Amino acid sequence: MVDHAKAPVAGAEPRLQELGITLPPPPTPLGAYVEAVTIGNLVYLSGMLAVAGRETPFVGRVGVELTVEQGRQAAEVASLNALSAVREYLGSLDKVSRVVKLGVYIATAGDFREHPIVADGASEMLVNVFGEEKLSGRIVLGVASLPLGLPIELELVLEVDA
Repeated sequence: MVDHAKAPVAGAEPRLQELGITLPPPPTPLGAYVEAVTIGNLVYLSGMLAVAGRETPFVGRVGVELTVEQGRQAAEVASLNALSAVREYLGSLDKVSRVVKLGVYIATAGDFREHPIVADGASEMLVNVFGEEKLSGRIVLGVASLPLGLPIELELVLEVDA
């Protein structure tokens, strides 16, 4: 959750420490692709899933097999995986100058309506780590299914210091 009460520590790496967040090991591709690609000063991350290593703590569709709160938690897990992948790729999260775009894909039933609440699990983690001044644009979509039966997949585009 975003804590507006205190001034943020400068830099993403110190913020992680202040928040008591230990990033998981970087995810490994589940297929024939790389986790990140740089074009100019933009880093495009492959889809980030809500996995812990190769374990799947959340399986199912949000609003069907999973609650909205479990969807938010899955989005947070996926965002931690994204942060870990970015740190491994860049060497430090402090090289990120802006989160340009966040895409949140949520496996749901067709009548689900609480997409923004679920997506905020990822958005709030990114704001906590990078600060509100680096808040991104966002797209949130409900989809019929995602890899491994998981409820969340994130897509990130980041601007990095040249």
